[in-house]
Amino acid sequence: MPYTIKDVAQKANVSIATVSRILNDQTGYSKKTKEKVLKVIEQLGYQPNGVARGLITKRTHSIGVLFPHLSGSLVTELLRGIEKSASAHGSSVFVCHTESDSEKTMKYLKLLNEKRVDGIIFTSGILLDEYYEYIKKINVPMVLLATQSEKYPFPFVKVNDHDAAYSATQYLINKGHTRIGMLSGNADDLIAGKPRIDGFTKALKDNNIPIKDNRIVVTKGFGFSEGVAGLKSLLTIDPEITAIFAASDEIAIGAISSAYHLGIKVPDELSIIGYDNLSFAEMSIPPLTTVAQPFVEMGETAGNILFKMLDTDEIVDSQIVLHKIIERMSVKEEE
Repeated sequence: MPYTIKDVAQKANVSIATVSRILNDQTGYSKKTKEKVLKVIEQLGYQPNGVARGLITKRTHSIGVLFPHLSGSLVTELLRGIEKSASAHGSSVFVCHTESDSEKTMKYLKLLNEKRVDGIIFTSGILLDEYYEYIKKINVPMVLLATQSEKYPFPFVKVNDHDAAYSATQYLINKGHTRIGMLSGNADDLIAGKPRIDGFTKALKDNNIPIKDNRIVVTKGFGFSEGVAGLKSLLTIDPEITAIFAASDEIAIGAISSAYHLGIKVPDELSIIGYDNLSFAEMSIPPLTTVAQPFVEMGETAGNILFKMLDTDEIVDSQIVLHKIIERMSVKEEE
């Protein structure tokens, strides 16, 4: 049976209140008493009850993170940044997998409230009205990561998807390409779908390149299989395309794979640029040129904003994180 705070107090010959003050870094004891209590805690292997401590400090030193999916290096890197911030602030992280399901998301929000988390980071999804109403009800600070809400006033950390897509398309144009297609992902996705399509078409317009809707293949998602099927569709529509902007690295790698099976050489016959700069982008053949989102930095920034809100009770400004083009070997200059 684990030791209790009462056991620590008895062995150290002090009151329970003194042990509690020491655990919560409060005043009212001597340096000698603190050293004695800490030595007993180490000898007994005592672990303070987080919920009980939270009743005293009003903090449980834990935060919740909601992810729509748990696979892929995007999640891994965002979480690495979040945990880096949490660790620096002496907190732990509860990770919840919502599967983009509203019922499951509400279930996890209620669970996080039961766990009395200090704050929540909501990633990569649409903030529905019911989520907002519940967060408002339980009065827990929240930061949006890799997403944003124009309707509700939560601070967010993300790349400007429109501008990043514009940069990727402009990069292809600067390489001499004018017959450019796009594998877009889900156009109904207001976070990563439509803004990237809009950035793509804006770059074409600004360079006086005709915008042809049939050169934009809209897929259901942002995965490898969408890239495989999407490339075949795009080349059926316009076999003369020389370059493709893929709305994710997974789509881009799927397109490269599809090109290989179709006997099309990348980049000699077809240039492809991706979006995200996931870890496997540099492992593809050829290594993928892509738009980088600094996911670890984004996760850490979101965590730091959340903890600043907890420490100051103030709303912190949102942050747009800068993207950049990572040049590798999947794009060729058009002659």
